[in-house]
Amino acid sequence: MLKNNLGMPRIGLNRELKKDCEKYWAGKIPISELFETGYSIRKKNLELQLEAGIDLIPCNDFSYYDQVLDTSLMVGNIPQRYQRVPELSDSEIDLYFAMARGYQSSEFDLTAMEMTKWFDTNYHYIVPEFSKDQKFKFTSTKIIDEFIEAKKILGKSAKPVLIGPVSYLLLGKEKEMGFNRIELIEKLLPVYLEVLDSLSRKGAEWIQFDEPFLALDITDKVREAFVNTYDSINKKFPGLKILLATYFEGLRDNAEFTGSLPVSALHIDLVRDDAQLDSVLEHFKGNKILSLGLIDGRNIWKNEYKKSLEYIDKVNSRLGGKRTMISPSCSLLHTPFDLEVETELDPEIKSWMAFARQKLSELNDLHKIIEGDESLLKQNAVAIESRSNSALIHKQNIKDRVKSIGKNDLRRKNNFEKRRAKQREKIILPSFPTTTIGSFPQTQDVRRLRAKLKKGEITLKQYEQEIESEIEKTICFQEEAGIDVLVHGEFERNDMVEYFGEQLNGFTFTKNGWVQSYGSRCVKPPVIYGDVERTKDMTVRWSKFAQSKTDKLVKGMLTGPVTILQWSFVRNDRPRSETTMQIALALRDEVIALEKSGIKIIQIDEPAIREGLPLRMNDWKSYLDWAVMAFRVASSGVRDETQIHTHMCYSEFNDIIESITGMDADVITIETSRSQMELLDAFVDYKYPNEIGPGVYDIHSPRVPTVGEMVDLLKKATQLLPAENIWVNPDCGLKTRRWEETEASLKNMVKAAGVIRSQTKINR
Repeated sequence: MLKNNLGMPRIGLNRELKKDCEKYWAGKIPISELFETGYSIRKKNLELQLEAGIDLIPCNDFSYYDQVLDTSLMVGNIPQRYQRVPELSDSEIDLYFAMARGYQSSEFDLTAMEMTKWFDTNYHYIVPEFSKDQKFKFTSTKIIDEFIEAKKILGKSAKPVLIGPVSYLLLGKEKEMGFNRIELIEKLLPVYLEVLDSLSRKGAEWIQFDEPFLALDITDKVREAFVNTYDSINKKFPGLKILLATYFEGLRDNAEFTGSLPVSALHIDLVRDDAQLDSVLEHFKGNKILSLGLIDGRNIWKNEYKKSLEYIDKVNSRLGGKRTMISPSCSLLHTPFDLEVETELDPEIKSWMAFARQKLSELNDLHKIIEGDESLLKQNAVAIESRSNSALIHKQNIKDRVKSIGKNDLRRKNNFEKRRAKQREKIILPSFPTTTIGSFPQTQDVRRLRAKLKKGEITLKQYEQEIESEIEKTICFQEEAGIDVLVHGEFERNDMVEYFGEQLNGFTFTKNGWVQSYGSRCVKPPVIYGDVERTKDMTVRWSKFAQSKTDKLVKGMLTGPVTILQWSFVRNDRPRSETTMQIALALRDEVIALEKSGIKIIQIDEPAIREGLPLRMNDWKSYLDWAVMAFRVASSGVRDETQIHTHMCYSEFNDIIESITGMDADVITIETSRSQMELLDAFVDYKYPNEIGPGVYDIHSPRVPTVGEMVDLLKKATQLLPAENIWVNPDCGLKTRRWEETEASLKNMVKAAGVIRSQTKINR
């Protein structure tokens, strides 16, 4: 029975890749040093898997930015705007980073490619762009180079990992009308065959094709593309072993045709959908191997060996041990690297956890138990029972409060139109009011300040005085720039989720539990292990201080309940909806406290609400019902005069626009600049009734947008939405940007708002 791994974390134990990427972008290190860091991470990952006894060890699971962007470069799908830059033509890595981050020089000013969420995770990928006459060509040999490298390190063949050609097309977007990107499969497939030919000649035995769309709702045309693609691969390379990997959901209605595809092995995710197993076995044709995704690749809890062994026994009884593989549910990209370095975790809670390195050991443990080592099963059972019965987890008063939520907790006193009339009496703003999403640049000095406080090198009073100084400077800059609704800058916050988790009961935190969000952006998700409760104010002190320093309005800033849930490692011993309601009640108390302190505008960010949408449409209603309910619980305890904002980013909103309306926020801000306002279509078609701030510049790129381009975006917005409903703001928070580009961009944004005001006369 083979032990199979689908992919490893790639940022390094201490975020080495992040740090060196950012140094390279800043011109502080040569490319050779960045490449050496990449090699070191790949080598360490390969050696760890070899040591852990993994039979099928992946390669090409490493990326300097994003695996989808890697694929675009591999197949030569490079948008024309980047091909026109001479200095990019000589450097594949600089071209690659320009596509991801944009590019500015004295001669060229190129926007970055669009970025969006990787299915229902907090990982972002770079969206491929397709045209009707799209051409593909085997351009980047990264996959070949890393296979050869891995073979030298391991002393045997690794398993190259590719995003499958059908899923690659489905991950992209048509950039012109009149065709469906799936029609490009006939042009794309020859490049994949060329890649396979090269890998085969270099000695590859197994190839992993990631085709996660097999676990989604797909059309007959897409099914046909899958069948034709893998028939063609099998005919061309009958001796090559293809492992077809699905994850994040079950095959369900796709089980029958997927089970008939001519591949050597099929991987299924039993963590996300264990009910699919019977159907998959029923339709499993030929002599294929079934790879069982048993170890949770997206959470940090220990595997329950007893349950996994039941699945293994069931499959072995049908297929035999030689046709069974055991695996994590998906790539371990979504988990931290090594639990052993977490020396400050509560020992009891730590005993319930497993990071990527430990999950490799869990595969080995399962194999040893099958071979007769009962002691490992007993040790695991003790840990599982300890967690189930722990007094740390259960708080009856919190459970009772959730049960007592009633209709009056779910709605504001009056509807939006009546609230808006009251708000405009109290909140005097110009047309096209300007604001930001919340955070301002977190400099090295600010981060060092937090580190000094944690190490005890400065007192709490000294820390707070420095934070106050940062807030005052930020308020002063916003006033000088002419921004209408200000923010305090969030300098006290390490992360928009972690900060709140640190102040709520039921959360714990790691010191080095980093995971990649996009590019060099890494996050350290909190761990929700127990019932969630607020016992003190979390943000009031800083919002109140900021408001005391200006006559303009300052927004109170909170992270919403679904986002806190989605961007944490969540307890898996009860429904996610129950945990979300506990968080919502904690936030409700904070919103009311902010209002009582004199804050008139409160923003409750929910960037993850679309991300959390189940991948199958049949499951949407249940999720959206409790997600919207949680937002309303958090936001509905205030007077009509208090204006509630929310923010969402990198989402396709068409499918959930009714639910967004149901959240009943007075103002919503969204990401629209990379899509050139395309994401507004959902709000137009639905005639979204409330106010909306379509982001006018991309904060994920270092380039400074011009006044003209922001005016153009606002003109597009006024053609789609009532002008009196439009706010002007960036796409997202400014935490990751530098001060100089932030100041220049925001000043241009205010100028753009002034231009559009002069051209569009409305009354507010």
